[in-house]
Amino acid sequence: MMKLDIYNSAGSKTKNSIDVSESVFGVKPNEHCVYLAVKSEMASLHQGTHQSKNRSAVSGSGKKPYKQKGTGRARVGSTRNPSRVHGGTAFGPNSHSYNVRVNKKVKKLARRSVLSDKMTQGQVMVIEEFKFEAPKTKDMLNLLNDLALTNKKVTILVGSLDESVWLSTRNLKNISILQSEDASAYDLIDCEMILFDKAGVELLDNQLS
Repeated sequence: MMKLDIYNSAGSKTKNSIDVSESVFGVKPNEHCVYLAVKSEMASLHQGTHQSKNRSAVSGSGKKPYKQKGTGRARVGSTRNPSRVHGGTAFGPNSHSYNVRVNKKVKKLARRSVLSDKMTQGQVMVIEEFKFEAPKTKDMLNLLNDLALTNKKVTILVGSLDESVWLSTRNLKNISILQSEDASAYDLIDCEMILFDKAGVELLDNQLS
């Protein structure tokens, strides 16, 4: 087991700590698994709905426009030929899926690897809880100032997403907040600091251990 210090909402370290699994926060990072997981997650963002009209999709007759010989013009078999005006598109984009399949074990190891690497670099912090009486961006900004995270890209992972906390965060640049169990490998790696609440780190630790 490993221990993580717990900070209060004023940014001060408390006497309390939380135990986390070494199999989640203390493994040797597997860079290739991280690469595969992030590649799959980024590829799934593509809708793949792009579509051009080929010669079978454009309007026009299938009849030969004029006879093959004797007119002095180039031979033409169809008005829908890509080389003609209003013809179909040759080799245009077609809709298809961009999904890249990755095994569940690889995805799991990727998230463990990112968390372990962040842990080694001192980029993981745990706060007692996020609790605001009303949704105020200023309250969240003050909390980040107290934790010396003002100019950093921060991913906040919580056990349950409170509406007041979410509304207080959404207008802040480079700050994202989500439930810890929903965090992907890309969410974990695309930040300078991972800020957990106590419930969030317990939830993710149980999920990945």
